[in-house]
Amino acid sequence: MPAEERLTDVPELPATPGYAHAVTVSGKLAFVSGQVSVDAAGCVVGVDDLAAQTRQALSNLHHVISRFGADWSDVVKFTWFVLDASEVQTIRDVRDEILRPALGDVHNPASTLVQVAALFGPDFLVEVEAVVAVPREASDV
Repeated sequence: MPAEERLTDVPELPATPGYAHAVTVSGKLAFVSGQVSVDAAGCVVGVDDLAAQTRQALSNLHHVISRFGADWSDVVKFTWFVLDASEVQTIRDVRDEILRPALGDVHNPASTLVQVAALFGPDFLVEVEAVVAVPREASDV
């Protein structure tokens, strides 16, 4: 796995709620465009349901990273765009529900969450993009 070290303890900073302050990598990186809650037909999934939209957006993201032979343990950074940052715990809960089986006790990737006035479609509540350390055996993709 090219995600080599997750910096989680910085004495001068408060503890994070489950994500790494920084992640070091080696090898090739993939910068994955923001994913929203649409199904394969382009229909919005989970209108007015942040948890359902987060699950679908992460599912879509996983489909993309899988094409590189990557999994959640290879994600080094998430950037989240949300309409309501006060709902961050819903996003954290869904993220952990999906990532915990793959990461075990390893901290989540580095993460940034930004509240925005709008996303590109009026029904979207969340968008997530990622930086992925492409596994060495898949670096020819």
